[in-house]
Amino acid sequence: MHGNVWEWCRDWFDSYLGGSVTDPTGPSSGTVRVSRGGCWGDGAGNCRSARRGGYGPGDRIIDLGVRLALAPQVSM
Repeated sequence: MHGNVWEWCRDWFDSYLGGSVTDPTGPSSGTVRVSRGGCWGDGAGNCRSARRGGYGPGDRIIDLGVRLALAPQVSM
């Protein structure tokens, strides 16, 4: 899936604080959302899940999209 389009993420964009953290979420608010993964117009070094950038929620970019995921139903 890497390299198709930049993937919108729920997290707000900011610099990481440093140190080793698993699945950091970023700040609780902001003006720019995280995008990940690179796109078809990027070089191979940018097409990886660790590559992150940021776009404003109102930005319309040709190489920015979403990935839909279906959560399994839990029966009770």
